[in-house]
Amino acid sequence: MRRRLAAALTAGLLAGCAPTQEPRGILGRLWHLELGPAYRRPAVVTPADFRSRIGPGEAASFADLPWWRVFDDPVLAQLVGEALAHNFDLEAAVARVEEARARVGIAAAPLYPQVGYEGEASRQKTFFPIGGRGNITFDAFAGFFDVAWELDVWGRIRRATEAARADFLATEEARRGVVLTLVSDVAAGYFRLLELDREREIARESTAAYRETRDLFLERYRHGTDTKISVARAEAALDASRAGLVALEREIAQQENAISTLLGANPRPIPRGRPLDAQTIPSTPPGLTTAVLERRPDIREAEQEMIAANALVGEAIARFFPTIGLAALYGGEGNRIGDVVKDSFSIWNIAGNATGPLFEGGRLLESYRAQRAFWDETIARYRATVVTAFREVSDALVAEATLAEQRTALEQQVSALREAKDLALLRYRTGYAYYFEVLDAEQQLYPAEAELARVERDQLLAVVGLYRALGGGWQTS
Repeated sequence: MRRRLAAALTAGLLAGCAPTQEPRGILGRLWHLELGPAYRRPAVVTPADFRSRIGPGEAASFADLPWWRVFDDPVLAQLVGEALAHNFDLEAAVARVEEARARVGIAAAPLYPQVGYEGEASRQKTFFPIGGRGNITFDAFAGFFDVAWELDVWGRIRRATEAARADFLATEEARRGVVLTLVSDVAAGYFRLLELDREREIARESTAAYRETRDLFLERYRHGTDTKISVARAEAALDASRAGLVALEREIAQQENAISTLLGANPRPIPRGRPLDAQTIPSTPPGLTTAVLERRPDIREAEQEMIAANALVGEAIARFFPTIGLAALYGGEGNRIGDVVKDSFSIWNIAGNATGPLFEGGRLLESYRAQRAFWDETIARYRATVVTAFREVSDALVAEATLAEQRTALEQQVSALREAKDLALLRYRTGYAYYFEVLDAEQQLYPAEAELARVERDQLLAVVGLYRALGGGWQTS
């Protein structure tokens, strides 16, 4: 009967004390008690409009577009997809998310009864001098089941679980941030590669032109119609162009290696789609300023860190109060293994306990103060992240607007320099000018074309920067 009673009490403890059942009355109020401050998002000042862009606030944001529709280049879309599938930093971020998810379960485990078992078998020799019994050898066997459950009266375990859950969500936002950074880095690296390709084309054109000039001056010098200085100047221009071409070949190979790393692959050639001057600049409405708070992964991550820190303040407060728990044990022991399961050898116990701190040298108080200070730190980091986000958006919009004007001016300059080169060449062929005019026109044209290519690249990078600053792209699977 004692065994049946102990089993019934143990079963009642397991079933009645499960935290999914909500007690009523005073116990119910204690059950829902959670110490510490309730989380509220701190107030931040958001501008009414993005600086350098005044437009309709209800316009659909550029950041809502999936990454493959931002730039109409199938090769770039293929590279981004490959990076999302094979990048090692992203794989590590996914693993961190799974680790944080498991830690939520670890933090919540004390909410449930902890059931364990213990078994023991021993053989012992004992000397009994009384009664002349002498040495006696006997066996001992024991087996027990034990149950322990901490009543989370003050909400310590629940606040710890809340903090772990917020850490998990922060890790998920960090993964989304890795996705956004990865997409942006692949696109930026791709456009830098296209710009280097364009510079290489210009360098090849200039090398061919300078070689033709050098040969012309050398031929004139051999026939006595020109001076050695003309040949030397033409040779110097050719050597400088050849050196620049070799440097560009090196930079292109290194840029391809950098993109290969983002793709999770060994160094390899990178395919190209549309050339630099054929890339389209998409329309980039930024949308509402407040949407940045909900879209950017780093802001969302900072907020989850605040929530975790807020919950840990409550946990630190709960540690000042006693820990209340229930425990139960049932088992048996005997000198034969079969006696362990007999009624006459059974052992059971049910107990309640309460433990709490009296004096710890100020450890609990200082722990609370440290956690409160950390909470204040996360609030400051959150506000700083918001300010940085609006600065990055503004920087990207300013760059986008000014680079468009700069590109227009450079296109006009390059057009004028090409016309000047053609006119100088025509004047030289008709005998109205020396070839130095042609050489001087070429030396002005080719650097201007390279500068135009760099501005075209910067325009595309500004779009990538705006896409990243607005927090676009990670919403897709």
